[in-house]
Amino acid sequence: MKKLNILIFLLALTIRGVLAQQDPQLSNYMFGTLQYNPGFAGTTGLICATAINRQQWIGFEGAPSTTGFNVSAPFNLLGISSGAGLNVVSDNIGFDKDINFSAIYSVITDIGQGKMGIGISGGMLNKTLDPEWEIPSGDIHTPPSGDPLIPESKESFVAFDAGFGIFYVTGKYYAAASVTHLNKPKIKYSKGTPYISRHYYLTAGYNLQLPNPSLELLPSLLAVSDGKVLQFSATSLIRYNKKVWGGVSYRPGVALTGIAGIELFNGIRIGYAYEFPVTDIRRSTYGSHEFMVNYCFDLSMGKSPMKYKSIRFL
Repeated sequence: MKKLNILIFLLALTIRGVLAQQDPQLSNYMFGTLQYNPGFAGTTGLICATAINRQQWIGFEGAPSTTGFNVSAPFNLLGISSGAGLNVVSDNIGFDKDINFSAIYSVITDIGQGKMGIGISGGMLNKTLDPEWEIPSGDIHTPPSGDPLIPESKESFVAFDAGFGIFYVTGKYYAAASVTHLNKPKIKYSKGTPYISRHYYLTAGYNLQLPNPSLELLPSLLAVSDGKVLQFSATSLIRYNKKVWGGVSYRPGVALTGIAGIELFNGIRIGYAYEFPVTDIRRSTYGSHEFMVNYCFDLSMGKSPMKYKSIRFL
């Protein structure tokens, strides 16, 4: 049974790489926009901080674990409406441990009934391999030293990483496009020099008022591609009284996710998502858990004012 789990896990890692997953995936992508689109910074007119923790494929040793934190704020630079932010992501899977740290700047302009942010990000990507080998006895097994592409010991490399994004938002809808790993950073290990593929993102969402004035329907889409394979998520949430939301998200052929959240009296938003895989890996995992905490506020008021109704923040 242990060997079967290992085989399934290796297959799952292969699938994760094929489906444009060098970047960590998010179920609460509508809250984590700054993680993949620097154009979002400052577009709400508020100081916003978001933390997301994702534990994927519970039950597997060495399964993917991702923690991200970002903060952004609007400001005026020499008369130019701007936004600035910081983004930190720690992504671990097996003996691969990555940390991405980037600074963000965006220029914000009023277009029509909304605002458009055009942003860039730049920082460092630290990729670390820390393998632990268990070589069975016998002559048929080749140790790592016998393969020119397999690392034998811990290695770490830091590379420059850049991104670009456009984010447009009104009181009723938002639409955005972005590219991560714009410069395709090369990771120079002692055995081989892999690179991080560019990832292309498209996302959009709408706020539909239902006949009951206390209820709103919030559909959204996220598409991700590495230029070879396209993967997308379709999400539909219902929000009650602008304080409580819940719904489902579906990634075709990959997973079905339930999402719920609440805004507390102090303006802090807490969200949870449970993802159930629909691939064969479901036989050996308890699914994936994702937790989100978000808080937006105006320094002049000390809290999130009700007049801001961007669907990006539910």
